[in-house]
Amino acid sequence: MTARRAGRAGHTDWCGRDHRCSLGEHRSDEIVVDAGHARAVLVRVRTAAGREHAEVRVRVALAPGEIAARRQLVGLLGDVRQAVTRAAIAARPRPGRAGR
Repeated sequence: MTARRAGRAGHTDWCGRDHRCSLGEHRSDEIVVDAGHARAVLVRVRTAAGREHAEVRVRVALAPGEIAARRQLVGLLGDVRQAVTRAAIAARPRPGRAGR
């Protein structure tokens, strides 16, 4: 059975096949990027409705000073916004290409 044919009941090829799969969702193993003072975790998810998405958690150590920490947060928010926008644009179907 291929990942696309797995359907609601069957697991996908990338599914973790354990307690992470619940309520009809299928969840991959975590992909972790650990950079010492920062860590990102990515999980691929297929909902019960069949829609797939990426779930990303990011944890970054903040500077001890309030002003520096706020600057970091502003920069992080801008970077995350750019990455999410770029990924969303790539996921959008092109006009005239539906059903191909």
